[in-house]
Amino acid sequence: MTQPQLTTKRLLLRRYEPADAAAVQRLAGDRAIADTTLNIPHPYEDGMAEAWIGQTHAQFAAGARATFAILNRDSDELLGTVSLGIDKAANAAVLGYWIGKPYWNRGYATEASERLVAWGFEALGLNRIHSSHLTRNPASGAVMRKIGLVHEGTAREAVLKWERYEDLELYALLRRDWQAPPGDA
Repeated sequence: MTQPQLTTKRLLLRRYEPADAAAVQRLAGDRAIADTTLNIPHPYEDGMAEAWIGQTHAQFAAGARATFAILNRDSDELLGTVSLGIDKAANAAVLGYWIGKPYWNRGYATEASERLVAWGFEALGLNRIHSSHLTRNPASGAVMRKIGLVHEGTAREAVLKWERYEDLELYALLRRDWQAPPGDA
């Protein structure tokens, strides 16, 4: 399967290319991004973006993860990332996303995530899409609720982030409860 390009009213979701590395390093390298995500390191050193982009291609080819660059359709400016980590045995995926700090509070995470969830249910035939966020990052929970994920509970002190135990809020959406957004592009 070739990784598709997905579109929304304002966004283009496409596979990452080597030319995106400088923008990834600049955006993901902001401490505020690493602070509210589980897998983005800080500092984000030279070469990390190139290696990560290569991994996204291999993961897609293996059917393990579909990672998309989020771009502004009008300007082609990189805004962030949205992905599905696929568990074939469970016919499920974990939704992940981050948006560069200059683009926060514009609805990009919601718009991109909604489109990727639709693709996951429609094209991949997934039964369940789940996600989580640090309790101290309620904006991420707002994104999850807006796209239809349901709060399933709190995993207390589930992760160790920068030498501090953190609670995670757990969300999920089942295929049977999902409704395709009207006018989905």
